[in-house]
Formats: sequence, structure tokens, C-alpha cells
Amino acid sequence: MPDLEGKAGGAAPEGERRPETDAERRRRRAQFLRELNEAKALRDRVQPRRARAARMRQAMRMRTFRW
Repeated sequence: MPDLEGKAGGAAPEGERRPETDAERRRRRAQFLRELNEAKALRDRVQPRRARAARMRQAMRMRTFRW
């Protein structure tokens, strides 16, 4: 779900847009990554065969990686 905290009435007009702080950017990025991981977990639950094949491919990549 999109988090609309602190955004009254949507986006600010072009002339009044203030630069985003590092803390706001990190908060948005953390929220995005949480949602992305949640979506991946859901996909793995509803497509177990594909998820298993992906795990096997990743394991093969890790075994054949040269340090």
C-alpha cells in the first residue's frame, strides 16, 4: 500500500517543490525494498516449482563462482 504520510493533497506545484532529505529518501527506499521482498515471498509461495528452480540456479552459481 502506498504510504501517503505527510503528503496532503498530493504533489506540490512545480515551483514549490523542496529537495528531498537523505532521511526521506532512505525511508522511501526501505519501504520499497520491504514491499519488493514481500512480493518475492508471495510469488515463491504461489509458484513453488519456479521458486525451487530459481534456488537451484542460484546455488549452482554460488558453487561455480571463483574467488
